[in-house]
Amino acid sequence: MQEIEEERSQCLAELFGDNQTSGCRRQWDNITCWPEAEVGEVVVRPCPKYFRFLTTFLGNVTRNCTSQGWTDVYPAPYAVACGYDSNSTPGEEQTAFYGTVKTGYTIGHTLSLIALTAAMIILCLFRKLHCTRNYIHMHLFMSFIMRAIAVFIKDVILFESGESEHCFVSSVGCKAMMVFFQYCVMANFFWLLVEGLYLHTLLVISFFSERKYFWWYILIGW
Repeated sequence: MQEIEEERSQCLAELFGDNQTSGCRRQWDNITCWPEAEVGEVVVRPCPKYFRFLTTFLGNVTRNCTSQGWTDVYPAPYAVACGYDSNSTPGEEQTAFYGTVKTGYTIGHTLSLIALTAAMIILCLFRKLHCTRNYIHMHLFMSFIMRAIAVFIKDVILFESGESEHCFVSSVGCKAMMVFFQYCVMANFFWLLVEGLYLHTLLVISFFSERKYFWWYILIGW
């Protein structure tokens, strides 16, 4: 859709610069930009670029300039001329591929969520494990858990609600979910940074207040 809009803008911008009074003027037919032509001239244009997302075959479309104006596109419709077949397999293969990828990362996030939840329970139950280092680990685990949950919710909103075009429908819920998802991803990486900062502090500073630094770590991480 972005490519169509770009081609439309370019065609209309050139249209205002045409000074031809005879023959056929430049025309945008909502799909292809047809240049100005003389009466009797046959114009052949390649299929629009965006058809490459739908088919591997890109043909040509033709129109004649007559005294009454442009004739209809031949061959018609565009889908036939450009080799697109709604019953062809490329679209199905792409859908199957993305479906496999989605299944793969869903399984991965599920296993990760189970393992991280178990780790959180263990760290919370055993008091001997309570220390600044493990507190940081727990926050890191929680960021991974939130990231996995955000992925599940995002998939439900995007795929189950039919908004797979990256919130193109502009619903508030979809955009809010994407903001939350991106926040979880960023928090996840920032807690990885905090892990590195903590290890660096242990190596560089001999004596430091872990409680004082811990609150700075929380501020940076979240």
